[in-house]
Amino acid sequence: MWTLVMFDLPTETKKERKAAAKFRKELLNDGFSMFQFSMYLRHSASSENADVHSKRVKKNLPEFGKVGILRITDKQFGDMELFYGTKPAALPDVPQQLELF
Repeated sequence: MWTLVMFDLPTETKKERKAAAKFRKELLNDGFSMFQFSMYLRHSASSENADVHSKRVKKNLPEFGKVGILRITDKQFGDMELFYGTKPAALPDVPQQLELF
């Protein structure tokens, strides 16, 4: 399962820029990777694990701005077409899940 966080945060004042930078830093600290400037994604092994990360994002929401959280399956993510200009690009690798017996 993939969790995508999309946001549009105000950056007109010093306080707003600081809040936006803190929000992005918290996403990175929680294992998200930047997909586009205002879109970060993270792979989770299960729906329950994705819930944990969604709750962390909600806990760190800035006071102002718009934030969206979208969860999609590996299959849906794999169906995405990604381009750099007119050339197709590879999707990010899915992390391997370890099995413990």
